[in-house]
Amino acid sequence: MSLVVIGSVAFDALETPFGKTDKIIGGAATYISLSASYSVKPVKLVAVVGDDFPQSDIALLQQHGADTEGLQIKQGEKSFFWSGKYATDLNSRETLVTELNVLADFDPILPDSYQDCKYLMLGNLTPQTQRLVIQRLVNRPKLIVMDTMNFWMDIALEDLKTTIEMVDVLSINDEEARQLSGQHSLVKAAKIILEMGPKYLIIKKGEHGALLFDKKQVFFAPALPLEEVFDPTGAGDTFAGGFIGYLAATDDISFENMKRAVVHGSAMASFCVEKFGTERLLNLSQEEIEAREQQFADLVAVMPATVAAS
Repeated sequence: MSLVVIGSVAFDALETPFGKTDKIIGGAATYISLSASYSVKPVKLVAVVGDDFPQSDIALLQQHGADTEGLQIKQGEKSFFWSGKYATDLNSRETLVTELNVLADFDPILPDSYQDCKYLMLGNLTPQTQRLVIQRLVNRPKLIVMDTMNFWMDIALEDLKTTIEMVDVLSINDEEARQLSGQHSLVKAAKIILEMGPKYLIIKKGEHGALLFDKKQVFFAPALPLEEVFDPTGAGDTFAGGFIGYLAATDDISFENMKRAVVHGSAMASFCVEKFGTERLLNLSQEEIEAREQQFADLVAVMPATVAAS
């Protein structure tokens, strides 16, 4: 089923307690597309880069299932660049450099071949840009999933709420859920956010797993305990790509299937953190993915309770 992904394709420079990198490929749309490509191809990409972005990296995306007709290349301009340093526990980070460059005035153009989109993933961008993509599609997709962040809640809250009204699934982390709702309890936060318009809400809790809500049900997927975590950059986007890629591949948006999609997204995110940047996502086998999903299944498997006869 046709999947369109919008977001940033960019350069990152990363530093963790385990090492550091020079400029490497990053950006929300990059992680989303690579993750989703293991479920569905092609992934139709809408993003913008400068002419400093290597053709080899564009070819890499294409080799992994990305349709780059919607990737704009701005001549004489530079690509978005972010540099960050993670604390010892990897849960907090310091932004060292943010250069918006081509992303500052990104106008998302949807090729005609993208208009048959049944599944739309809105990676983290300005709420206005995300809304433009929805408005520019001739037909509403079967499912629209949106990611956002606390920055937009700080500076563009009303604009953000307008966009949230238009989507089916909102994906945010626990801190963002509390900020958006004004509630500390994630259950209360979910009720308030679901009243804003989306049918489903995903609350990501990092190393503590993820929650999926609708107005009647809740599902919790734990995070997989890993021996080594090198770099959490892109884990949330990798989760989102795995989630919507699974839904697009199965073409089933029931709550039951979304539970399976959450587990698949969690499995994909667990690969992402094992190496720097996108490295671990580049050459996964289906056998590896299925084995990792089985580890998640085993993690929550419980034998049925029995009642002793009196």
